[in-house]
Amino acid sequence: MDAEFRRGARLAVDWGKARVGIAACDRDGLLAYPVETVPTGPGTLKRIAELCAEYEPMEVLLGWPVNLAGWEGPAAQQMAVVADRLSDRLALPLRVVDERLSTASAARKLAASGKSSRNRRSIIDQAAAVDILEQALEYEKRTGHPAGRPWPQEG
Repeated sequence: MDAEFRRGARLAVDWGKARVGIAACDRDGLLAYPVETVPTGPGTLKRIAELCAEYEPMEVLLGWPVNLAGWEGPAAQQMAVVADRLSDRLALPLRVVDERLSTASAARKLAASGKSSRNRRSIIDQAAAVDILEQALEYEKRTGHPAGRPWPQEG
């Protein structure tokens, strides 16, 4: 391992067309947990900034849409606009991380826990954010490098 795990809380954001799921973790990266689902709209960035002030993360991880073949398509272009707006709004490092299958994984976990499909709809975005965060934490612990890439992109 080239570097040790960076201690510090993190927030993960799963940005969707209708809702944004937010998850957080403790300073040691042992527990990722759901925080809130925020409706997508004019107040979304403000609410995320408020959550950053409350949770004091060292960085924010934004789910980045990549298709199953690993290509970035129109969804990534739309997310770049969101990432720019979020980066401009927050006084924190922002990293974009692969969110492939995070919603599908979250849906499977919720179904396995016995949540009805009606109940899953209200928390699926938070669960997807938890999945994104767990994957990022695991990657950093395994490799010693932060997951994803910094935003804005360098170069």
